[in-house]
Amino acid sequence: MLDDNQLLRYSRHILLPQFDIQGQERVNRARVLIVGMGGLGSPVGLYLAAAGVGHLVLVDHDRVDVTNLQRQIVYATGDVGSNKAEAAAEHLRRLNPDVRITQIVARLADDALLEQVALADVVIDASDNFPTRFALNAACVQHAKPLVSGAAIRMEAQISVFTNTSADSPCYRCLYKDEPGPADACSQSGVLGPLVGIIGSMQALEALKILSGIGTSLGGRLLLLDAQQLEWRTLRLRRDPACPVCGPKNNATQAASSP
Repeated sequence: MLDDNQLLRYSRHILLPQFDIQGQERVNRARVLIVGMGGLGSPVGLYLAAAGVGHLVLVDHDRVDVTNLQRQIVYATGDVGSNKAEAAAEHLRRLNPDVRITQIVARLADDALLEQVALADVVIDASDNFPTRFALNAACVQHAKPLVSGAAIRMEAQISVFTNTSADSPCYRCLYKDEPGPADACSQSGVLGPLVGIIGSMQALEALKILSGIGTSLGGRLLLLDAQQLEWRTLRLRRDPACPVCGPKNNATQAASSP
């Protein structure tokens, strides 16, 4: 139940007829895992903390660098040299003391990754490398958890949701069957600051829709943004029967090996 202060704090959500008190209460009870607290994770963390998500788990092993400050808006100049997960947690606690925040100063892998994904209601992929994205996807498929995926580089970006809840829903590996070589990095290619803010904000929006049960998610769709022309394209995604993660053959193998 929301107390009087929370009813006031989240009143603009509650005023939305499709959201209402019930939607806010679901958000307040939810646990969200955010992997990567950089350009995407910054707006995700800020908006989900402001929205009152009950428990945020922030994962990042990296430290704040002065070159991050052009786009990673959860940090201030005084955070340079600090661990990103710890510095972000400190700022988010000040933003909303009602939210429980756990910071993990490590790369999540293997059993630790599976454990955190299993505990989450929604997983946010705000990472910047394919090995992490592939590992997160596999864990989300295994535990049937919705994965909100975003990426941005230069002046191009994409976002999708992989619901992992039905027999025909595609996963991230249906889109990228194999790691497409070394991924571009902002340090080599650059990125326009507000671009990651746009995609991170949309990831937060999709997470809130899933948690509150409103609207239609981006499941089965990939949005591509050309920021230079400010043009969006929508691609339909289908499940790949030969997918190494969610394909029927792989699922049958997993089921046969389960106790």
